[in-house]
Amino acid sequence: MERQLAAPRWAPDGQSIVFIGGMMSDEGSTGGDVFQVPATGGDARNLTPGLKSSASNITWPRNSRQFYFTQHSDGGSSVSELDPTTGQIERLWQGDESINPPFDDTGISMTADGKSSAVIRHSWQKPPEIWSGRLGDWTAVTHENARRQPLWGEPKNLHWSSDGFQVQGWLLYPSPFDPHKKYPMVVAVHGGPASSVKPSWPRPGFNPALLSQQGYFVLMPNPRGSYGQGEKFATANVKDFRGGDLRDILAGVDEALKTADIDPQRIGLTGWSYGGFMTMFAVTQTNRFRAAVAGAGISNWQSYYGENSIDTWMLPYFGASVYDDPAVYAKMSAINFIKQVKTPTLVLVGERDGECPAPQSYEFYHALKTLGVKTEMVVYPNEGHSFHTPAHQKDVLLRMIDWFNQNLQ
Repeated sequence: MERQLAAPRWAPDGQSIVFIGGMMSDEGSTGGDVFQVPATGGDARNLTPGLKSSASNITWPRNSRQFYFTQHSDGGSSVSELDPTTGQIERLWQGDESINPPFDDTGISMTADGKSSAVIRHSWQKPPEIWSGRLGDWTAVTHENARRQPLWGEPKNLHWSSDGFQVQGWLLYPSPFDPHKKYPMVVAVHGGPASSVKPSWPRPGFNPALLSQQGYFVLMPNPRGSYGQGEKFATANVKDFRGGDLRDILAGVDEALKTADIDPQRIGLTGWSYGGFMTMFAVTQTNRFRAAVAGAGISNWQSYYGENSIDTWMLPYFGASVYDDPAVYAKMSAINFIKQVKTPTLVLVGERDGECPAPQSYEFYHALKTLGVKTEMVVYPNEGHSFHTPAHQKDVLLRMIDWFNQNLQ
């Protein structure tokens, strides 16, 4: 296959293997179509062509003819049953919540006969608990987090059109919310790019959803390249990081302004990893954002190719190495448009980040400083792409909040 594969599962009869194949940028963040290949080898057969969601995990009970797969579905989650003999697919459950821990290939657990299952469920309103029972008719088994209440505002599921695509995103309201006031908004772009924002209980570390409790609307779009709308949508940013996906995000800002009482003069932008790249690139293309926080971003894809420790993910997206096609890398590099930046930008990165190395942030910060753009940079010692020191996780949040308060409030 020209794309990545994940979640391989043996059929109970040992005659074939099913797996998820798709355009995936991060190990553990799975999405795509479901394929089946004979155990003796041969061509893989797509069992879900045209699927308007992204398969995320497969479970095949040993006494069942059918298998089950979880999905990213239009900003939420779903579970379907698939009979590989007939090709029939039946959706058994769908909800605006998360049923997979982030970057975890656990999916759902099922009994051998497929009649009972267990799953971890959570959303912005409900913290994680274990649920079990007949698939889709679950009952809570644990109540460990029952006393925890959300400190952030209510979510709203938004949809908008962009270049012929139907794009989805989440708008989190401020908490508390006064319908008679205008509020600033921060746009938070997820990492990946192959990933999606789904309702989930916030975890420690970089989490812009927590800006809601600081008096901000938070828009979390799922632009092209994201899971949840099928493989055509997930592959629509190939050789086009910063193009159509940025148009999708800006169209989402327009939709949010139509939906809620947001001050169009006080809009910020942030993101980590791919979201950090999009933050860096967006401020070279538009002055619409009055403040930005770029976490673990990528400012120069040409130099990045030789600096990072995970470069094989790039080939399906860029089509060739930087040595064979430098132009495609150059056109997507924020550093080549850096003189257009006016937006005050805070830059954050871990010292030992192998996925989005610190020199990428240094390069962006140095350019802004040289050009007289308001900027600051913080490098966190002994941290990688994800931070593990509680003091550093807290510091990232406090600095992000302070930066937006300085420049948007």
